[in-house]
Amino acid sequence: MLISDQYHQIQDSIKNKLLSTARNPSDIELIAVSKKQPKEKIIELLNCGHRTFGENQIQEIESKWPSIKNDFPDVRIIFIGSIQSRKVKKICELCDEVHSVDREKIVKLISDIKSQGLKTPKLFLQVNIGLEKQKSGIHPNEINNFLNMSLLKYQITFDGLMCIPPERKDPKIYFDQLKSLSTENNLNKLSMGMSGDYLSALESGSTHIRIGSSIFGARG
Repeated sequence: MLISDQYHQIQDSIKNKLLSTARNPSDIELIAVSKKQPKEKIIELLNCGHRTFGENQIQEIESKWPSIKNDFPDVRIIFIGSIQSRKVKKICELCDEVHSVDREKIVKLISDIKSQGLKTPKLFLQVNIGLEKQKSGIHPNEINNFLNMSLLKYQITFDGLMCIPPERKDPKIYFDQLKSLSTENNLNKLSMGMSGDYLSALESGSTHIRIGSSIFGARG
């Protein structure tokens, strides 16, 4: 199936789901996860009118996107990967949003960049919603303390929360938990839901869904 067909199928699924939840499609950001996808596939999607893409490695962003942006300057890049301290400045320079802030050191580095008058992206706090040892993220019980620390100590604010639910468990349970946590902390944006569970995430109030394989097919 063509990427354009797969993309429009996803768009139709989103619209149909939102009809049943009385939500507005304009409130949803579809992030096309383009990591390890070739330029040809990305340009095919760009020609459908899509402009928001997710990447998880700064080296790939540097090598792939500058030439694409020459032709499509309104593209938005969302960083969704694990953040290395030494890459924070480059991530801030090249990305419009970062959905994977997971520790104080990263907040401090972003604050240092901001204090220099340099560009900083919108930020989402990654939450380890399933309390999994192998995953990054703030403990759910520490969200409020982390947000307050970031604001008072570093003058850094967050737009929303992000999570990846545990595999082989009902994701809806975890999506509902993150929605409750966002409400408790007065954050109205939620980055949750991928190719296999984005409809469930939309039911739970997700505002940003990250979809790769269902649009592009298998990664190269």
